[in-house]
Amino acid sequence: MAKKSLIQREKKRQKLEQKYHLIRRSSKKEIRKVTSLSEKLEIQRKLQLPPRNSARTRLHRRCFLTGRSRANYRDFGLSGHILREMVHACLLPGATRSSW
Repeated sequence: MAKKSLIQREKKRQKLEQKYHLIRRSSKKEIRKVTSLSEKLEIQRKLQLPPRNSARTRLHRRCFLTGRSRANYRDFGLSGHILREMVHACLLPGATRSSW
């Protein structure tokens, strides 16, 4: 189980990303349209004003049950070891069991 503080931090990042999403997207569109270097630098400074944690690249997928940030499967939203336990318990239909 992940620390509750890490899970809360991730939720806070998601809220910030939703809040500043439109601002970031519009300024990135402006950068693509502008041709002069000085205007691009000015828009780039605007992009640096929102908090760092509002960037989409800072977000991580976490396991639905444990909150683990690594080895997540997008289809299920679970981490690898939880997924394996659920398959062995026959809770996921259509998944094949493997043991070694």
